[in-house]
Amino acid sequence: MANTSSNEARAYGRYIRGSASKVRRVLDQIRGRSYRDALIMLEFMPYRSTGPITKVLRSAVANAEHNLGLDPSTLVICQASADMGPALKRFRPRAQGRAYAIKKQTCHISIAVAPSA
Repeated sequence: MANTSSNEARAYGRYIRGSASKVRRVLDQIRGRSYRDALIMLEFMPYRSTGPITKVLRSAVANAEHNLGLDPSTLVICQASADMGPALKRFRPRAQGRAYAIKKQTCHISIAVAPSA
């Protein structure tokens, strides 16, 4: 991880069901935006991953507000990333007695917010 400033609040969502690549396409849209703009964007995006991302974002802002005493209206998303988590391995029956492996992906979401400069 890069330089962590003292007035930066982080939150993590671990073992979130969904692939990291699908979560990254949403995080790329909100990275660098203000907290309020990001919430509005997440509300109207048609992706399933916006729910867990909104939850982690609200947690990061709550950490900034309660632990660092920052005003939520000044916060900007300075870092947002999604890393792969462990895959849940399941099997599906197929023709002629074969088993078809299904990997249900999980990911870890990390969001950091800091006051705008």
